[in-house]
Amino acid sequence: MGIRNKISPGYTYYLTLTVVEWVDIFTRPVYKHLIVDSLNYCIANKGLRVYCWCLMSNHLHLIAGAADEEILSDILRDFKKFTSKALIDDIKTVHESRRDWLLNLFWYAGRNNKKIRNYKVWQDGNDAKEIHMTAFLEEKMEYIHNNPVKAELVAGPEDYLYSSARDYAGEKRSG
Repeated sequence: MGIRNKISPGYTYYLTLTVVEWVDIFTRPVYKHLIVDSLNYCIANKGLRVYCWCLMSNHLHLIAGAADEEILSDILRDFKKFTSKALIDDIKTVHESRRDWLLNLFWYAGRNNKKIRNYKVWQDGNDAKEIHMTAFLEEKMEYIHNNPVKAELVAGPEDYLYSSARDYAGEKRSG
């Protein structure tokens, strides 16, 4: 993680976590649910505070921070480590027509990294931008919630199941 992406304790950040090579892995519900369940686990058990989020086919946007005594970069590191392993396990066990291609791509991405044992799913870093002003927060929330609309996945932000837009619209999420 470079200096421009350094995460300091006590702040809220606009974050983008991106899959290596921008691979569209989050096209299957099983993988999407794994990410949502992992986020919920981090919220309930690790002190992650998520104010806004949206899971796209190859990246995850968050506006997030950490509880007082927690370190956001540690939570994100653990989230990425767990979800990487779990995604690889799912690719190996569920019906996946792209199994060999995905496993080869993720293996290739991690082959020269001594920190990686077998596969690398997430790009290094988190593209973190500290939120200092309300205008920047509102701009990023609008961007996050309209991402699926811009990608022509849904007509309105609240129609997308894998986003906090439904919560802001007062709708109960079914996913």
